[in-house]
Amino acid sequence: MNNAAIISIGNELLNGHTVNTNSSWLCGRLLTISVPVVYNCDVGDDIGQIKNAIEYAFGKADIILITGGLGPTDDDLTRNGIAQFLNVKLEYHSEIEEKIKKFFAARNYPMPEKNKVQAYLPAGTGEIENSLGTAPGIFYKNGKKIIAAFPGVPSEMKQMFDESVLPKLKEISSSDFLIVRKVRCIGTGESTIVEMLGDSMNRDRNPLINCTVDHGIITLHIVAKAKDKKNAETMAAKDIEKLSGLLGSLVYGLDEQSLAEVVGQKLLEKKKTLALAESCTGGLIAKIITDVPGSSGYFTYGWVTYSNEAKISELGVEKSLIEQFGAVSAEAARAMAAGARKKANSNYAIAATGIAGPQGGSEKKPVGLVYISIASDKGVDTEKFLFGPRNRDFIRLRTCQNALNLLRLKLGG
Repeated sequence: MNNAAIISIGNELLNGHTVNTNSSWLCGRLLTISVPVVYNCDVGDDIGQIKNAIEYAFGKADIILITGGLGPTDDDLTRNGIAQFLNVKLEYHSEIEEKIKKFFAARNYPMPEKNKVQAYLPAGTGEIENSLGTAPGIFYKNGKKIIAAFPGVPSEMKQMFDESVLPKLKEISSSDFLIVRKVRCIGTGESTIVEMLGDSMNRDRNPLINCTVDHGIITLHIVAKAKDKKNAETMAAKDIEKLSGLLGSLVYGLDEQSLAEVVGQKLLEKKKTLALAESCTGGLIAKIITDVPGSSGYFTYGWVTYSNEAKISELGVEKSLIEQFGAVSAEAARAMAAGARKKANSNYAIAATGIAGPQGGSEKKPVGLVYISIASDKGVDTEKFLFGPRNRDFIRLRTCQNALNLLRLKLGG
């Protein structure tokens, strides 16, 4: 079986200024053709380091994918590093320079002299065409070994990989067919999920199940391998059914479904409407809901009542209630949800009030305390959450997720 290594180049990756999304995307694409990644590293803008990384990867993998360092500036040194590894010189390609000139001419600019360096490739390598930018990629093949280098701009790298390199890799990849499905969960921790699944998490089984966590969303990746697509799909489908049975209402969706999409679909199916009354989330729940196309079919009103005065004037929360219990209380959340539902004349209303920090907490009401209420024709249900002294973004996002999940459960899972 062929395997791969990924080398990402750029000082910005090492100093924390840029998150390396290229690497994770390439890993996912390689998985679809049954090519496992056995080595992955970030390297600075240094010819020696780049050469050493390629040398090490060449001993580990059949396919070496490199991103970054193909621009026109002095710190773009990937082409030089590849040339040193191959022990060859850089060769000028007039046809590549003409493409770069046309790229600038189409935008009414002359080509800067510095961009001419992008017309040089290591001797014995070929060009990976880049229709979105000025940096051509580099392709090298020697027997079973392949090196493919791409610019670091994600949109350019993705198109170049899919159009020019992926077809070549498919020709040499394993004959096994691989399917990856995802089961999305919310409402408990990773360790609880793993305990509930028991032997299903064994590392020597097929399908293999991997577990990842992102802001409270637990994703089970089902990786099924078979000699043909139909058998792989059948194996994955059986595991989805098994896991869904074991986890019950903790499962909210499959594959790329978001929680907001699932909730929206349930509201549409039931012909129900939703209103929002937000305090600590500052409109983030409304933003997540309206990120879903077609949300106008169920989302009617949203209020961001950040101040006590807004809660009183906009939602009809009694001033005496806030004076007695405080704006961050179960009583205030219930009144906000009931007021929003009444004013919007909606079937459901979500209200969220809490302390997102970093200031404003106390011993009785610490940072991370949040109350979420769901109002319906059956009354108002309220849940208390303690997210701990985390940063504002964490607390606000977890509040949104839990608010949507409470509504999902009320709608029938």
